[in-house]
This record gives sequence, C-alpha cells and structure tokens, in this order.
Amino acid sequence: MSLYDRAAQFAAFQALSCYEDMIYETGRLTDEYINLTDVAREELDRRFVFLSALIDEGYRPEITVTYFIPDNLKEGGSYAEYTGEIKMIDRIFMRILFYDGEKDITGKIINISNISAIEGEIFSQME
Repeated sequence: MSLYDRAAQFAAFQALSCYEDMIYETGRLTDEYINLTDVAREELDRRFVFLSALIDEGYRPEITVTYFIPDNLKEGGSYAEYTGEIKMIDRIFMRILFYDGEKDITGKIINISNISAIEGEIFSQME
C-alpha cells in the first residue's frame, strides 16, 4: 500500500483535531459588561474634566483605569486595570492616551466608553 493510501485511511480522524480547542472555547468564561449607574457615570465625567484641566496645565498625573475588553470570539469579555501617566484625553475619538516614558511616545490607548473606574492620588485634590 502506498504512503498516500495509508494516510487516507486516517483522514477521517483529522476532523477531531480541533475538538479540544472547541471544548476549551466552550468552557472559557467571560464577564458581562456592567452598565454604570447615573451617579457613577457623573463621577467619571467629573474626573475626566479634572484630568483634562490638569493636562492642559502641563501635568501628567498617574492614574489607574479599570476598563472592559470585549471578547472577539464570544459574548462578554474581561475587565483589566492599567496604571500609567496620562498623556492626553482625545475628545474626538473618545479615548485616553497614556505616556510611554521609556520610548517618549504614546503608549497604551483605552476607549473611554469601556472605562468603568478611574483612581489615583491626584483625585484627593478634587473639591
């Protein structure tokens, strides 16, 4: 029997090669996107205004942002935190750009609509 014919005998089992990946993907858990209350949204807006004023004055405050990352394969996603010096709030594309101090360029970029919390020592100065 030729090698080609021998390989053809086992071709039917090739369909099972992705089975483990499918089982893993089915069992992988995702978080639901949490809609913020009006009070929480107003507090975020106040913090964005405060940050914008500081950035306009030339400050680069360090903040920690909690944000949602949508999953590409299934409904939901996950929440992550990022801490860094804020470079700019892009009001046109509605995103926050962080400063990458090592390379002196723009680093992490996070969409404002995905942000659920902003923390930092700088907010203790808010009135």
